[in-house]
Amino acid sequence: MEKVSWKGGALLAPLPAVMVSSGTLEKPNVMTVAWTGIINTQPSKTYISVRKSRYSYDLIKNSGSFVINLVPSTLVKACDFCGVRSGRDIDKFKFCNLTAEASFSVDAPSIAECPLSLECRVSEIIELGSHDMFLADIVSVAVKKDLIDQNGRLALEKAGLLAYVHGEYFTLGKKIGSFGYSVKKKRKPNKVKIDKSKKS
Repeated sequence: MEKVSWKGGALLAPLPAVMVSSGTLEKPNVMTVAWTGIINTQPSKTYISVRKSRYSYDLIKNSGSFVINLVPSTLVKACDFCGVRSGRDIDKFKFCNLTAEASFSVDAPSIAECPLSLECRVSEIIELGSHDMFLADIVSVAVKKDLIDQNGRLALEKAGLLAYVHGEYFTLGKKIGSFGYSVKKKRKPNKVKIDKSKKS
C-alpha cells in the first residue's frame, strides 16, 4: 500500500473521549478530554493534557484531583457539548442534565450517569507546549454494579462506550478478539472412549 509523508501531527486514533470532572460537589465542572491514557500499572497512573486557558486547568491544579469518567454512547451529545463550551460561562452539569456525586477517594466529584469513574490525584504537572500534562495516581475506581458479573468480573463491554476518531464519535463495534487470543492454544476436543470389550 502506497503512503505519503505528512508533517508530524496528533493523529493517533481511536481515542477515548472522556468527561473529566473537577471542582467540588457543590460547584462541579466537567470538560471533555481525548488526550488521556494509562502510563503505568503498578502503581496505577494516568494523565490528562489540558490547555492552560481551560477553565478546568486551575480547578485541577489548585485542588490536586480530578475524575476521568468513561462515556457511554447515550451521552455523546453531552460529551460533545462539554468539549466546546466553557464552565466559566455555563453550568455544564445542569445544562446537560448530569448528576455530580461524591467520589470515594478524592474531592473532585464524579458523574453519576457514567458507568465507570477513575478517581485521580495529581502527582506532577509537566509543561509541554500547547498543553500541560497532569500526571496522576488512580487512587480509586467507581464501577456501576450492573457491570460486575456473578464471578466478580468487570463486563465493561456492556457499557456501550464511545470512541473518538479524527473529530468524529463512534460507538464501539463487534468484538473481533481478546487479549492474547493470537497465541492461545486451542483446546483439543474430548474424545469419547469406547469400551470394545462390551458387545451389544
